[in-house]
Amino acid sequence: MKNIIFFASLLLCTCFACNFKSELDANGEPKVLTIAAYGGSGDNKGSVKKALDLFTAYLSKKLNKEVKLYITNDYTAVIEALHAKKAQIGYLSPFSYVLAAQKNDITPLVVLGQNGKPSMYHSILFANTKSGIKNLDDLKNNSKNLSLSFSDPASTSGHLIPFAFLQSIGLDPDKNFKEVIFSGSHAATVLSVTSNKIDIGCSTKEYGTDILIRKGLITPNDFNILWESDPIVGSPVVIRNDIDKKFIDKIRNIYLNLHADDSTVFKAYISLYHTNANELSYMPTYDSLYNGVRAIANGIKDIELLKNH
Repeated sequence: MKNIIFFASLLLCTCFACNFKSELDANGEPKVLTIAAYGGSGDNKGSVKKALDLFTAYLSKKLNKEVKLYITNDYTAVIEALHAKKAQIGYLSPFSYVLAAQKNDITPLVVLGQNGKPSMYHSILFANTKSGIKNLDDLKNNSKNLSLSFSDPASTSGHLIPFAFLQSIGLDPDKNFKEVIFSGSHAATVLSVTSNKIDIGCSTKEYGTDILIRKGLITPNDFNILWESDPIVGSPVVIRNDIDKKFIDKIRNIYLNLHADDSTVFKAYISLYHTNANELSYMPTYDSLYNGVRAIANGIKDIELLKNH
């Protein structure tokens, strides 16, 4: 699995080299501020870009500085852009943040929250209803004949959490399934399962199956949820910590006030994933908030998931 997980990272340096200029000025501020964000796949990628284009225009006006946006094909590309100093701000999942934070060159800025508490979501393991797999006992008894889909390799709910859970019940994804794939996104995993191309999927309830149900692309009758995780802390926006601290504080405050200063810009992105955008806002976050995810990652037998970052 580790060869699949980190294959993309071998291709990234040339991907960014010609597209970014991230030199800092004499005050430690980026001359051009670049944001890197994973856009998912298909129509969602276009929607993410459109929403974040509104935010980059807003941010550019607030800072009186040029702001660029790079929409990536996976979280690994966001990590590499930050490490290579080709982007200053990154939108990461909890697991991809844990991977990226190992080099101690980024600072978590903000996370979505409600009533002073970070937003939470859940990982799920689910089966196509036609597969005949209705519970975990069915899964364990038939795994050798089943195909399994993760989403992005650096996804928390679409890889890390279900990977760890499967190991905890005695199923090694590398050995105990007929086939294991990475679909590239939550939507691709859900649709591959509900269309009967893959038997078992690993995704997120809130940002995977729930979104596609709301869009009318699937119905609750198309799949069986076999397992749901404990709540997972929300995804952080991060910034490189070699940037001037006053500038970092300025960026953080812009995020913290965004819901009040320009609700249209705020909701454009947040509403892609949340139905209750009116109740949400950005709040400060910190590294230790992700210690639970870090502990799960460190407990996985395939420790190369962490060693290669």
